[in-house]
Amino acid sequence: QPVTPDLLVSPSSQDGELGSECPEDRGNWTGRLDFLLSCIGYCVGLGNVWRFPYRAYTNGGGAFLVPYFIMLAICGIPIFFMELSLGQFSSLGPLAVWKISPLFKGVGMGTILIVSLVAIYYNMIIAYVLFYLFASLTSDLPWQHCGNWWNTDLCLDHHVIKTGNATFPVNISNTVSPSEEYWSRYVLHIQGSSGIGDPGRIRWNLCLCLLLSWTIVYLCILKGVKSSGKVVYFTATFPYLILVMLLIRGVTLEGAWKGIRFYLTPQFDHLLSSKVWIEAALQIFYSLGVGFGGLLTFASYNTFHQNIYRDTFIVTLGNAITSILAGFAIFSVLGYMSQELGVPVNQVAKAGPGLAFVVYPQAMTMLPLSPFWSFLFFFMLLTLGLDSQFAFMETIVTAVTDEFPYYLRPKKAFFSAVICIALFLMGLILTTEGGMYWLVLLDDYSAGFGLMVVVITTCLVVTRVYGMKRFCRDIHMMLGFRPGPYFRACWMVLSPATMMALLVYNIVKYQPSEYGSYRFPTWAEVLGILMGVLSCLMIPMGMVVAVLREEGTLWERVQQASRPTMDWGPSLEENRTGMYVASLAGSQSPKPLMVHMRKYGGITSYENTAIEVDREMEEDDDDESMM
Repeated sequence: QPVTPDLLVSPSSQDGELGSECPEDRGNWTGRLDFLLSCIGYCVGLGNVWRFPYRAYTNGGGAFLVPYFIMLAICGIPIFFMELSLGQFSSLGPLAVWKISPLFKGVGMGTILIVSLVAIYYNMIIAYVLFYLFASLTSDLPWQHCGNWWNTDLCLDHHVIKTGNATFPVNISNTVSPSEEYWSRYVLHIQGSSGIGDPGRIRWNLCLCLLLSWTIVYLCILKGVKSSGKVVYFTATFPYLILVMLLIRGVTLEGAWKGIRFYLTPQFDHLLSSKVWIEAALQIFYSLGVGFGGLLTFASYNTFHQNIYRDTFIVTLGNAITSILAGFAIFSVLGYMSQELGVPVNQVAKAGPGLAFVVYPQAMTMLPLSPFWSFLFFFMLLTLGLDSQFAFMETIVTAVTDEFPYYLRPKKAFFSAVICIALFLMGLILTTEGGMYWLVLLDDYSAGFGLMVVVITTCLVVTRVYGMKRFCRDIHMMLGFRPGPYFRACWMVLSPATMMALLVYNIVKYQPSEYGSYRFPTWAEVLGILMGVLSCLMIPMGMVVAVLREEGTLWERVQQASRPTMDWGPSLEENRTGMYVASLAGSQSPKPLMVHMRKYGGITSYENTAIEVDREMEEDDDDESMM
């Protein structure tokens, strides 16, 4: 074993702990699969089940897969890889990572605002799922028949249609299914509210479900990634088991082929419409969860040399395949349902909460052992939703604790409890009789154009302000190779241009929110737009603060504030090579390579990369001095 003088020992290196490459006080993943499963759980969420299948069939069926995979290649994979690289390289959350260019710290603040708003309403959806999960624990599903106190005269039971005289056709156009009345009149009790300005009373059963969902989330993130990293072994894998069961059950039903044909029949004329391409890009954008800070946060708990390049392709392609599989599971059941009711598939197909809480539960009542299949379906939705919610909470907690590590890191569990309680209290309005109107408003505006502005700005700052060459060099130092021309072309031009087109399209094609036949009043629209604008305003506000902290003329201040801070770079001294050597506070080691040699007794492939990077930097410095 080579012996190194104490002077050359890094204060952050620990004897006997060979794999300890992450800051101990911050915590890190305890197993190799923790990170991968957390990313899969975060990306594969409710949208894969209730948005993708509907988007596919309304935008050309099987033909939709062409723009979907093209947009995945242009927008999804490159931005996904960029976020993971930023997080892993710096081991910092979405706020502190802006040491890369303090002038743009407002982008991080905008991210936290967006994630907080999304976390409030996303947990309410989980509360609805819990409500239905408990309601399924019965021998007879409560939304199976009419005749309950919440049903109206318009309620028509599909069993009546089946057992009725076939020669007497029933007109179902002006009727309502029992599942729809159960959802709107019993679960939401929406008849107690006249609109968004009249929330009505709190529905205590919903309130208790919301409290339970926040309690579950808190217990799972109690110890940060150490606890949530273990929970995802179940919540990220179990939905696949249920999805396969639902898929097998679905395709064996009579009439399933009608739904699948409806879902996948390619209509290539749709590809000439710009709307289809925009829809594909939106599906990729929201499904992968780029811009929410979750990916960056998860990657920040990795070891410095984790192969995120491989993980990027596993997660993004796995997410796409899951969406397509979910489409088969959903549409096979919808085909069966349309045959049972004697109506076309497009009359039963819906998206969003309408699919999860009205159409699919109604289809469940038509199956033998309906409570069992209903429980399985809602348990799948619960596990899909929970790990996305873990990511939102971990993002908020990590972002703030990284900003104030000395005060908050020792009290992380207490701080997490404070955040959960605050968001629970803010979400109480969603448990009222008019709560669904508020949920729709939050869903439509909290992560709309504000999120796109955040992602576009991040992309431009990394490639233009920080510099593409420098960013590629950082990745080379971390992974041992430089990103190829595909990634560089996407980061420089294709991804920002596509997202700019998305942003312009969203603004030009803006449509006011609505819920069924209800139109939102002007003040609610303005409130929604302000939610989106506020996250964008964080960017100029952050710029003003950053410029005021510097000295000199205005231009000098802007230049200084846009440069990386002195302590920007890998968090551990042994990973700091080239321009990052000995720039940490209290640094003792003149060459971190010596620390590696002490640990491993030789030079690894990563040290070779470090030596190459050092040599390149010296050559660049020589070139600059000659000019």
